[in-house]
Amino acid sequence: MREHVLLIGGGGREHAIARELAESEAKLSACAGNKNPGIARLAAEFETLETTDPAAVAEYAEEIEATIAVVGPEAPLDAGVSDALEDAGVYAFGPKRADAKIETDKAFQRRFMADNDIPGCPDFETFEDMDAACEFIDEYDGDLAIKPAGLTGGKGVKVIGDQVTPEEGKEYIRESEYDRIVLEERLIGEEFTVQAFVANGGLETAPAVQDHKRAYEGDEGPNTGGMGSYTDATFELPFMTEGDYADAVEIIEATVDALEDYRGILYGQFMLTAEGPKVIEFNARFGDPEAMNTLPVLETDLLDVLVAARDGDEPPALEFAEQATVCKYAVPEGYPTDPSAGARVQVDEESAGDALLYYASVDERDDGIYTTTSRSFALVGVADSISEAEEIAEDALAVAGEEGLHMRHDIGKAALVQQRIDHVAELRNE
Repeated sequence: MREHVLLIGGGGREHAIARELAESEAKLSACAGNKNPGIARLAAEFETLETTDPAAVAEYAEEIEATIAVVGPEAPLDAGVSDALEDAGVYAFGPKRADAKIETDKAFQRRFMADNDIPGCPDFETFEDMDAACEFIDEYDGDLAIKPAGLTGGKGVKVIGDQVTPEEGKEYIRESEYDRIVLEERLIGEEFTVQAFVANGGLETAPAVQDHKRAYEGDEGPNTGGMGSYTDATFELPFMTEGDYADAVEIIEATVDALEDYRGILYGQFMLTAEGPKVIEFNARFGDPEAMNTLPVLETDLLDVLVAARDGDEPPALEFAEQATVCKYAVPEGYPTDPSAGARVQVDEESAGDALLYYASVDERDDGIYTTTSRSFALVGVADSISEAEEIAEDALAVAGEEGLHMRHDIGKAALVQQRIDHVAELRNE
C-alpha cells in the first residue's frame, strides 16, 4: 500500500520537509493556517485550517486516509495534535503533548534535566512570584538569562549583561504578563544546534548547525526566530571538535533515555563554553531554519525514517552528503519588533539560480503572495565549502527585489565564521 503522509504546518521548516517527501514514493497532503505556495505546489492536497485545533487536524487526517502524519511546528504539539492523531488511528511523527513539554515548558525542561542528572544543565531557578524573581537578580553574583517558561517564538529571552541591564531585566519581568519565569546562569560561548531523529528508543543525529538570532549584521539588534544559519561539510562546525559534537550527542541520548517514549525530532540547542557544551534549550521538532540546512543534504529517504518509526523500529542509519550549507532569510522590514505585515511581495523565483528557495511565513492569495509578521522566505546554498555555499545563497537574495524586505548578508561569510573560531580559541586559552 502506498503511504499517504499528512504534513502539518506552513513554514520554511515544513517546506523543507515537503520537498524531501515529494521525492519519495509517498502521496503528500498538507494543512496549515496559511497557504504556503511552495508546499501547495508539492502536495496533492492542501487544506487551510487551524493547526492548533486537534480535532480539526485529526478529522482531516481521517478524511484523506493519511497513514502517517508529520507535525512541523511547536504550537500544534503543545495543543495535543499528536495525541488526537493517535486517537484517530494515524501515526504522528512528533511527540505527544506530555513529551513536547521538553520544549513548551522551560521550567519543566530544567527540572527534568536536573531530576534525571542530564549533563549540560546550567544553574537555574524557577519563579511564579515576579517580586521574588527580581530579588533573586539583586542577590545573584553574575549575569542571568531571563526566560519565560512558555512558548515565545524564540523572542522572549532577555540576557542581563548582553541585551539588558539588571534594572531593565527586572522591569521586563514586572511589566510582562508571564506567569512563570526561569532565571539561569548566562552561558558564554558559541551556540550550535544538533537535531536528532528519535523513535522507539533509538536516535540518529544530523550535522551541527549555527543559527544567527540577532536581527542585524555583526550580531546587533533584537533577538529573532533566526535570520539564517550554516553547516560545514562535516558533522562539526569550524569552531568545534569531534569531541564537542560527541558530547552534545551524549546529552541528547541521556535526554531520550529519560523521556522513555519520545518520538519525532529532538533538537538540542547548545552553548559551547570553555567547559564544553551546555544546554540552552531543547525543541521538540525540526528547527526553522535548521531543517533547511540538514534536509537538503540528507541522502537517506525521509519516508524510510517515518515508516520505520511507525512500524516500531529504530531510525535507520542516516547518510548525509559531505557538503556545506548556508541559509539566509528575507524578512519584513521592522522584524521582529514592528514588522510590516500584509505587504504583497514579488518573488522572482528564476533569480534563485543554484540556491534552494523555501517559503516561510507568507500567505498565497488569489492575487499574489503576502507577508505576515514573521520571516518571509529563505535561500539556501549547498556546496563543497561554507564560502561557496554562502556565495550561492547571497547571489540568490536577488529574488527578494529592491524594497520591503530585510536580510543579514554576513551569515556564512569568512570573517564572521573566523570570528566564531577565534572566540572559542580564546575561551579555551588556545
